[in-house]
Amino acid sequence: MQFSHRLDLLRSNVFADMDRAKARALSVGRDLIDLSLGSSDLPVADRIIDRIRDSLADPSTHGYALFHSTQAFREAVANWYTRKYGLPVDPETEVLQLIGCQEGTAHLPLAILNPGDFALLQDPGYPSHFGGVYLAGGQVYTMPMLAENGFLPIFEDIPEAVLSQARMMVLSYPHNPTTAIAPLSFFEKAVAFCQRHNLVLVHDFPYGDFVFEGAVAPSILQADREKTVSIEFFTFSKSYNMGGFRIAYAIGNREIIQALRKVKAVIDFNQYRGILNGAITALNEPQEFIQDTVNTFRQRRDAFVDAMRDMGWNVPTPSATLYVWAKLPEPWTQDSVGFCTRLVEQTGVAVSPGVGFGKSGEGYVRFALVRPPEILTQAVERIAQFL
Repeated sequence: MQFSHRLDLLRSNVFADMDRAKARALSVGRDLIDLSLGSSDLPVADRIIDRIRDSLADPSTHGYALFHSTQAFREAVANWYTRKYGLPVDPETEVLQLIGCQEGTAHLPLAILNPGDFALLQDPGYPSHFGGVYLAGGQVYTMPMLAENGFLPIFEDIPEAVLSQARMMVLSYPHNPTTAIAPLSFFEKAVAFCQRHNLVLVHDFPYGDFVFEGAVAPSILQADREKTVSIEFFTFSKSYNMGGFRIAYAIGNREIIQALRKVKAVIDFNQYRGILNGAITALNEPQEFIQDTVNTFRQRRDAFVDAMRDMGWNVPTPSATLYVWAKLPEPWTQDSVGFCTRLVEQTGVAVSPGVGFGKSGEGYVRFALVRPPEILTQAVERIAQFL
């Protein structure tokens, strides 16, 4: 059989290798502590579950959910955004429901890029941002995310030859995996740059609520108030612990929203309406429980960072996200895959190799704080023994 050449760019990656390493650890009886995936272990709020459960008994929710049947959801999204950020949003033309942010960010390049066009992506960055560009036949230009630059890309370093063929830029702050936050002034610079070079500015924004100690995570639309070039992706996976429900949405420039809607129209019929009802409840209810979730992850962060420093690994204290991004110690500084593979096979602790997020991630490792403090402390004890 012959398959599309585009699959060559989607060949086995380090996360698939890590899955195999985890399977080997389990096969020899290791007790797995999986800190490799940013999937929350906290429960969904009861009132959201109750709303979804009630919907199951309503036959009107059992059919296809075409665009117009998502109107109540889109209105809830628009009202939520205006309450939170103080900017008006048209639910009819500036909001689109998604089956997870990964679906939206992976499909958008099909609406923006012609074969050979460039997308400007963060390195390290989220893997699906790369995959969507490859499926669209585009080229990737990676913008290095370096600690000395605050993990912010330097736009002036992008070659003119690339910019002449570029059609989109993808940013994501608070950033996965580095945990960096971008100030509003950086977003204003990014918007001006994209306006000047006729680029679609994509902002993946899953960790907007996951900030600590008074840190602020601005929306890209606060820097592009007229929505001239920008689209922003939001998810229920983090703030509402609804990762498995696959519910998200995009807000932004109406032409970009319409283009993505055309792609989606030939691929899916949207999410089950009962889940949409649960999401509406999540948006309309008082949001105090989100702060409880954030406080839980802040406590986990503190316990993990303290334990790591006590055993001699001086990891940074992140001001956002549910991760710790740390430089590897000797002799692993250029072998993040080797470190992570050996670690899980010998101790059962699974973490993510930095190179899996891009070549600029080599020499780093990402810890996802998706276990209670006592389990995180146990993981650190095993890491200390391994080192």
